[in-house]
Amino acid sequence: MSTFEWWRGGVIYQIYPRSFKDSDGDGIGDLTGIIEKLPYISSLGVDAIWLSPFFTSPMKDFGYDVANYRNVDPIFGTMEDFKTMLARAHEMELKVIIDQIYSHCSDQHAWFKESRRSRDNPKADWFVWADPKADGTPPNNWLSIFGGSAWQWDSRRRQYYLHNFLSSQPDLNFHNPEVQEAVLETARFWLDLGVDGLRLDVVNMYFHDKELRDNPAVSNPEEQFVGAPEDNPWSYQYHCHQLTQPENLPFLKRLRTLMDQYEDRFTLGEIGAPRGLKVMAEYTSGGDKLHSSYTFELLGEQNSVPFIRQTIQTVEAHLNDGWPCFALSNHDVVRSVSRWGKGLDRVAYAKLSLAFLVNLRGSACIYQGEELGFEEAEVAFEDLQDPYGIEFWPEYKGRDGCRTPLVWDELGGFGSADKAWLPISAKHRAYAVSTQEQDENSVLNFVRQLLRRRKQYPALIAGSLDFDLGKLAEHEQVLVFRRSMEGQSSILVVLNFSDRAQQLELVLPGTLLDCFGFSANLEAGTLKLPALAAAFIQLQDT
Repeated sequence: MSTFEWWRGGVIYQIYPRSFKDSDGDGIGDLTGIIEKLPYISSLGVDAIWLSPFFTSPMKDFGYDVANYRNVDPIFGTMEDFKTMLARAHEMELKVIIDQIYSHCSDQHAWFKESRRSRDNPKADWFVWADPKADGTPPNNWLSIFGGSAWQWDSRRRQYYLHNFLSSQPDLNFHNPEVQEAVLETARFWLDLGVDGLRLDVVNMYFHDKELRDNPAVSNPEEQFVGAPEDNPWSYQYHCHQLTQPENLPFLKRLRTLMDQYEDRFTLGEIGAPRGLKVMAEYTSGGDKLHSSYTFELLGEQNSVPFIRQTIQTVEAHLNDGWPCFALSNHDVVRSVSRWGKGLDRVAYAKLSLAFLVNLRGSACIYQGEELGFEEAEVAFEDLQDPYGIEFWPEYKGRDGCRTPLVWDELGGFGSADKAWLPISAKHRAYAVSTQEQDENSVLNFVRQLLRRRKQYPALIAGSLDFDLGKLAEHEQVLVFRRSMEGQSSILVVLNFSDRAQQLELVLPGTLLDCFGFSANLEAGTLKLPALAAAFIQLQDT
């Protein structure tokens, strides 16, 4: 086995295929469009791409309802297109990570079609079936994230089946060893094709409480599910029986054993759970489960410097030998420029947030459009596609605002269709790739410089992180931390999240680096930092 772990400190570019590039004029992005734009992705300086689902699906949840785990949905192309894309990416030294959705599938999947036929067929126990209570109501009080009960009545079996999301997304029964084997064989299929990593959707939702005990009400903030809007009843329950069950850990060890049969492969788990940082530590420690995972703590609304610092300190304190992954935006949350940078200069904030993201200890995910400084798009109710948003409109507008098509030129450049699957944002047209290519001060060109320069400092990629910096570690508006690696100069990372200039007295002597495109001044131990700017200081050896 190779000892090179490309994912440690790696930067991953997330592609939402439906909205990346439409090559055939049907208004939906596809694999050929991704192939066309691989040189653009390579030019960013990222290490890997992560593809959201492109598998056969009825698209009720836009690919997260899989009807065939081993094929490409025709709207995205063919398996040959995928193989071509994989080969081209590898030629450009880009690793390829694909989404895998194992906790549930589509009700159109052959497995579920057979399972619901009767109570005694070969796949009868492949999904979570339960008898009703004596009064005909569901077996317990579990809720669906997308609204309503997590149980759907099936008249053929005269039983309820579990669905944590849409009723058309039945949950697989991981307590059945045959299900585990089928999932592992699915993973093996894609690994044999040559994919470099698996991003595991809702990785802590594989198992459920076999006794189907009711969830209690939330009684303290630690029991709150991070990531669910407050107007969603899901946030009222402490989901201690519905997810994050102890049986998950042995299965993750089985998956890791499979992954270790291949060279340089990677698993990235998505964790949505109360006490998510503790779960992250459990799932990534020991070198025998996930390689890395991320939670929703930095994908929520809280963005004060003390909150960010506390979150990172908690990760550092609990993770031990585990490895974190961080993201500020993705296909499920409001874009960070709108969520955290509301009211601030868009370009300056976009640059600062990315400098923060990629210089933490961990892997980093940049979501398509983030490298362009995209804000959340406004999508009218009549144009909504997301079932989650439709259910909870207008208090919660869903996820379509972060999923609108990428803008390649002033006219859009997404594709030739008169109408894309989601409207192209008028605001985003001004931030088109073609426009930013010509502006040396654009967010796009900043990202290229940032990632190129970062690779020259190993401590910023795989070094340790600490806040042992006296009063600097207590600043209310400036985040300061040190990245260190044996045999390398330590680097002090200073990030001014406020809209005012800040002056700091440094306690450690050092030399100002080129600031990766930011403006700053360091004289006689005093750092003067403009609003929404960062400084990188190479510390003198002590």
